Amino acid sequence: MKIVSRIKLPIEKEMELFEKKFTASMSSNVSLLNRITHYVVNRKGKQMRPMFVFLIAKMTNNGEVNERTYRGASVIELIHTATLVHDDVVDDSNRRRGFFSINALWKNKIAVLVGDYLLSKGLLLSIDNDDFDLLKIISVAVREMSEGELLQIEKARKLDITEEIYFEIIRQKTATLIAACCAMGARSVMAPDDEVEKMRKFGELIGTAFQIKDDLFDYGSEHIGKPTGIDIKEQKMTLPLIHALNNSTSEEKKWIINSIKNHNRDKQRVKEVISFVKENGGLNYAVTKMKEYQQEALQLIETYPASPYKESLELMVNYVIDRKK
Repeated sequence: MKIVSRIKLPIEKEMELFEKKFTASMSSNVSLLNRITHYVVNRKGKQMRPMFVFLIAKMTNNGEVNERTYRGASVIELIHTATLVHDDVVDDSNRRRGFFSINALWKNKIAVLVGDYLLSKGLLLSIDNDDFDLLKIISVAVREMSEGELLQIEKARKLDITEEIYFEIIRQKTATLIAACCAMGARSVMAPDDEVEKMRKFGELIGTAFQIKDDLFDYGSEHIGKPTGIDIKEQKMTLPLIHALNNSTSEEKKWIINSIKNHNRDKQRVKEVISFVKENGGLNYAVTKMKEYQQEALQLIETYPASPYKESLELMVNYVIDRKK
């Protein structure tokens, strides 16, 4: 059985019902909008985020979920989808999960409006049901995601990212949404504040490990095949690169920064940067850091009694760093 199916096993019924509720939460009187949201729903990814909501809710509440859990998962997925639609416009991207993006099929104006619609649907789902505690969790995540993106853009212009700033960017850009899913799962079943905070931290650690793994894909490995160098072409400062820069001479540093700023389209030069990062321990350092975050996350759920939900969460944490794509 595939690992994602194994993770999903203890929440299969909930996920089936969630999909129905999620589809219903998107409905509109505008047929164009319904056509587009139908397209979105039929091209969903692995749905890791709602899975986190249900697994955490069940682990912290003796295997029980409630209507708030379903609403929390729907709010997360609506707002996550809205951010993806907007991201494709910002990045001028024509593909999403192997299919045409909304902006590729319906143009930017419609894509931005659809993103706005999904965002408002998510907010209203919480407000209409007086789930203000859940709304706060997701609103903080949206603010942080925007700040993280803008911080990355600001720093990419100067290429002066320290390791500390790198971790702040990925905490906001990637980890904050997974942290919100985990906090949402615990809060939806009325877990006490300290437990909600513990689950938020758990999600943040997994999200950080997830992003470091993504950074590593850019350099290839025995599993992934050829390095892609896409991050280098896009002038993104990733952890392997930052570590290699921190451990290079001023001459080497100048050469790398010049390569990334002015020669990022030169395939040979990009290859040389990738080799330099590997030779200077950038990949080994990033792998070590990623495993530290993984272990810290696992320690946070150690004290919970054995259950299929806890087991799935442990599988999820391991899958994040063992995945092949």
